[in-house]
Amino acid sequence: MFEPQFDHTFAAASQPATVQLGEVLSAFTYALDLTEGQPAGHAIRAAWIATRLGEAVGLSGQTLSDCLYAALLKDLGCSSNAARVAELFLGNDRKLKHGFKLIGPDVSHFLQFIEDTVGQDSSAHERSCAIDVLHAGAGPILAGFIDTRCNQGARIARRLRFSEQVAQAIAGLDEHWDGGGLPRGVAGEAIPLLARIALLAQVADVFLMTGGPDVALAEVNARCGSWFDPVLVSAFAGLSQTPDFWAALAAPDIAARLLALPAAQVTIPVDEDYLDDITAAFGEVIDAKSPFTAGHSSRVAQITAALASGLGLAPRDCRRLVRAAQLHDVGKLGVSNRILDKPGKLNDAEWVEMRDHAMLTGEILGRIGVLRDHAMIAAAHHERIDGCGYPLRLDGTMIALETRIITTADIFDALTADRPYRAAMPLDKALAIMAEGSGSQLDPRCLAALDAALADGLADRLAA
Repeated sequence: MFEPQFDHTFAAASQPATVQLGEVLSAFTYALDLTEGQPAGHAIRAAWIATRLGEAVGLSGQTLSDCLYAALLKDLGCSSNAARVAELFLGNDRKLKHGFKLIGPDVSHFLQFIEDTVGQDSSAHERSCAIDVLHAGAGPILAGFIDTRCNQGARIARRLRFSEQVAQAIAGLDEHWDGGGLPRGVAGEAIPLLARIALLAQVADVFLMTGGPDVALAEVNARCGSWFDPVLVSAFAGLSQTPDFWAALAAPDIAARLLALPAAQVTIPVDEDYLDDITAAFGEVIDAKSPFTAGHSSRVAQITAALASGLGLAPRDCRRLVRAAQLHDVGKLGVSNRILDKPGKLNDAEWVEMRDHAMLTGEILGRIGVLRDHAMIAAAHHERIDGCGYPLRLDGTMIALETRIITTADIFDALTADRPYRAAMPLDKALAIMAEGSGSQLDPRCLAALDAALADGLADRLAA
């Protein structure tokens, strides 16, 4: 569990000039696992399986490294269809996505999944209408889900500076050997090899976690020649006989084992500019979770930069604070869109889940060595000076100035953007509401810095 550190400034500079790419990205994949409703470490285990499978079929060097990262980052686009899944299925998108990975390999299984899962907490009429819509357009709807996810994931992979081989593997993740996959229905060796490997690795881990090694192997074998390349299935069967294969996947240090593989060492280390790009890319993943948060993380980062500069923070500290602002809502990847996008008031159980996103932010960022100083700064953005905030009810003696800056930026953007329960507020009204919280919710220094930034054209820059 995330342990708060009540520092009023960032820790002393000890950050190395470069860090290993795998260390940063493997930690971020825990957020992707949350979005997909998968057990923690799913992407890491899939990457381990994919790398061992790649070795077994003769991959080496940069291609094997691309294989590792294609499987590790296969879910980069997973947040982009979450809102649509929740809307169409009238349910918790994370639970639905978890169940979706367990269904059989053809449309009839998808249709049965619809009958079993749609609208379990909705009225009979709502459920009937939703089922009719899904039955009428099951094929196009499923294709749309996968197309959105795969293309968004490939685009973000390119932004993260990965090769086209990695991007194409993510884009082709759900294509099947027999041509029955989606979104393009390509078959056989027309499917990129790394995509074929990543899909097998994904399925193997999903069924490993739900049923154990024998079930995983049986499921892979059952899809031989339909979903999976028979050569890869044969290679996987061989690996499954290796004594340390399943033991490594169950080991608590599987992430360290993955990062110790030669394939994890091939890519370039991460400098400050690359870390900025990684942060911005995962900000996109966060914002794609809900149509009401499109651009929110980047705007909060932009507002934070203006306030931090106005308050005299050093450029290096500003840069690091902007990263924290960009990632302040990463914990929302673990919240259902039925809650995030609800137009009415949240009930008690929903409010508990919503509040938990702040602690999840701390837990996710706390896994990343180079971003660990950001964890409490970002996670505390819903705390209040009067001690009435969440998740830890910190008061003004324990809330860092850096957090107060992010809080001010977050509230300003939330008030001036559309939300499920109201339209965007005019600037004057938003500032008046914020002024009412001066000294209780918000730091007066931050509000003054916001006024100065707005006078300097901040609103126009945000709208550009």
